[in-house]
Amino acid sequence: MRFAFQALLSYRKSVTTSPNGYDLATKDLDPPFAIVDLDAFDANADDLVRRAAGKPIRVVSKSVRCRYLLERVLGRDGFEGLMCYSLAEAVWHVEQSTTRDIVVAYPTADYEALRRLAASDEARAAITIMVDSTEHLDLVDAALGHGHPDIRVCLELDASWRPLPGVHVGTRRSPVFTVKQAVSFAREIAARPGFVLKGLMAYEGQIAGLGDAAGSGVSNSVIGWMQRRSAAEISRRRGAVVRAVRDIADLEFVNGGGTGSIETTGAEPAVTEIAAGSGLVAPTLFDGYSRFHPRPAALFALPVVRRPARDVATLFAGGYIASGPAGASRVPSPYFPAGLKLLGFEGAGEVQTPVTGPAARDLRLGDRVWLRHAKAGELAERFDAYHLLRGDQLDRTVPTYRGEHKNFG
Repeated sequence: MRFAFQALLSYRKSVTTSPNGYDLATKDLDPPFAIVDLDAFDANADDLVRRAAGKPIRVVSKSVRCRYLLERVLGRDGFEGLMCYSLAEAVWHVEQSTTRDIVVAYPTADYEALRRLAASDEARAAITIMVDSTEHLDLVDAALGHGHPDIRVCLELDASWRPLPGVHVGTRRSPVFTVKQAVSFAREIAARPGFVLKGLMAYEGQIAGLGDAAGSGVSNSVIGWMQRRSAAEISRRRGAVVRAVRDIADLEFVNGGGTGSIETTGAEPAVTEIAAGSGLVAPTLFDGYSRFHPRPAALFALPVVRRPARDVATLFAGGYIASGPAGASRVPSPYFPAGLKLLGFEGAGEVQTPVTGPAARDLRLGDRVWLRHAKAGELAERFDAYHLLRGDQLDRTVPTYRGEHKNFG
């Protein structure tokens, strides 16, 4: 038994031919597994702060989904509070003492989470939920009953660009678009017992989530043209909305933007804080921006388990497809060794992922191939832990949300 174990270790060392320091740091781990390069993560955090130019950054939890990493970045200058994607997640973070300042970015229909919120003085003081219609207020009343304690709410303004009637450029979020609509809804909140309007948010996804250097020269020029005009329009409209709503409610914060729009959003006087998270991890969807170039921080390793052809190596598992419109941009990308790509007719599969290219010829059974996910936080839904690396050393291993048995999706 002992001889067999030593032979296995010897074999694993013999087939690890990559000079990549990640291989050295994780030599005792069996893939598949995921890592976060702390040097890259911290450098990306510094760059986000530089780009924000003094505006505080609210950390978007869905892009990280690991409590240790969220606490790590919240401990750095320039970062204040969380933006959670789920009310249940927000209540959990309060219970774990992650932070006492949380905005839930999406409206909730979770009755149980609302009851937990209402039952906790600490949670109610820390958490602000998102609303964009009286129906959201009605839902909270239905969950908690009339006479419930005050719930902090944030009014979401639609930040899409509408240059012509019937043309909508951006994400489909709030029905509140104009100053008149925002003022009308703000007055309804102010008149409604059990609710206190504390914030305003507008997410310009057509700028923050769309790279202007990801395609051809023509498409990049068109995207850049659209983003400049959209940024100018939302700056004027958001400023007018904030001024009008401040006459109705004492707003504590005005949140805007995302990793891809920090410069333009931060330049708006009406905005008091910027949301960002993906820039910490730098998935492949954030490779195509002209304004910033983050370092890849989160990767996953898959082992070679087959050699079906001289220039093809088959990896175990790997079908970690990102959400959003189906297409090539949502599949994982081979990162190291350089020169590998997926097969177009098979892609990344549930149980196997073939790769091809010149580097595939040198891969042997047991070798590792490192890949990047298309989106920042969804990798954490695939793994119970992140192995945190510094250079070629394993610093520590920490649980993801999944590893803490939390699923807020």
